[in-house]
Amino acid sequence: MNHSILSTPVNLGHHTLNNRIVLPPLTRQRSAQPGDIATDLMAEYYRQRASAGFMVSEGTQIEPRGQGYAWTPGIYTPAQIDGWRKVTEAVHAEGGVIFAQLWHVGRVSHSALQPEGAAPVAPSAIQAIQAKAFIETAPGEGQLMQPPVPRALTTQEVKDLVGHYAQAARNALDAGFDGVEIHSANGYLVNQFISAHANQRDDEYGGSLHNRLRFLREIVEAVTAVVGPERLGVRFSPLFSGTDQDRVYIGLVEDDPHHTYIEAIKVLEASGIAYVSIAEADWDNAPVLPESFRRAVRDTFSGRIIYAGRYTAERGADLVEAGLADLIAFGRPFIANPDLPQRIFNDWPLNPLRAEGMYGGGEAGYVDYPVFAG
Repeated sequence: MNHSILSTPVNLGHHTLNNRIVLPPLTRQRSAQPGDIATDLMAEYYRQRASAGFMVSEGTQIEPRGQGYAWTPGIYTPAQIDGWRKVTEAVHAEGGVIFAQLWHVGRVSHSALQPEGAAPVAPSAIQAIQAKAFIETAPGEGQLMQPPVPRALTTQEVKDLVGHYAQAARNALDAGFDGVEIHSANGYLVNQFISAHANQRDDEYGGSLHNRLRFLREIVEAVTAVVGPERLGVRFSPLFSGTDQDRVYIGLVEDDPHHTYIEAIKVLEASGIAYVSIAEADWDNAPVLPESFRRAVRDTFSGRIIYAGRYTAERGADLVEAGLADLIAFGRPFIANPDLPQRIFNDWPLNPLRAEGMYGGGEAGYVDYPVFAG
């Protein structure tokens, strides 16, 4: 099969990656309670998949208000830092490279997840379109809930949040991560500031696209000052068409997504960060990312480019061969196949994905998928 280029090394910041296959951030909801702490079981899950050339952790909330789903891990307390250290040590023992994804959901939350039952925070007091938060209803049990109308952040609170991102980056380094990724995709907080639909502010963070990108720009600058540009990536999810239902999964459809996200990528290029990750729509009949946009990304950004979105090995290799991508991320296949790179390189068959155990639970559907036995 024509995918040998995926097995070739590539530089990413100070690292030489063994291959071009990425484990992307995948929410699995296995953190220990109380405290949203990464566990030994999570360390085993990541260790099993450390043959990826590059790994990004599941989203980890940077402060208590950043949580939108029960049992997701945080990275703002000493216990959480210690928990993540188990993960990074397990990955490094296998020779892997792993970044932490820094996450704040903004308005995609529920009062049951917020400190003292407060309303979630957001750029503007606009309810999330159809998006659902997930709350615990009993130990190990929960349900999806419609988020309430959020409270708009004050200008000073926005600036304080930039500081939370910087502190979370420090915590990630303390936990042993090789770098961090800023989650700016899928309709969460940074995406909400970028979006003309979700951001209706009249201060320096709203109005023009330049102002709507200010929050991203300040976070990138603050985190770069902590970790260095070579240890930083940013994830976007531009959507070029779609319905309200599409927006539940991938964020918000901008009136001119090409212009919006190329301008956002110019922010990243100015800071010299290591990579940009583009999450494409990955459901049936999803809108397709135009090739003109891919070429504009390559022309604009001199760092590494990662694409994710229901890729096969062949399709991903074609994109790398064309010079439009450097690394390809595989989500669902990596859940079901801890040895995915070896399976791809050797044309071994893939384990099917089991729906049970995708979110929450224990070992089943998490660390019990077999490696290829020959």
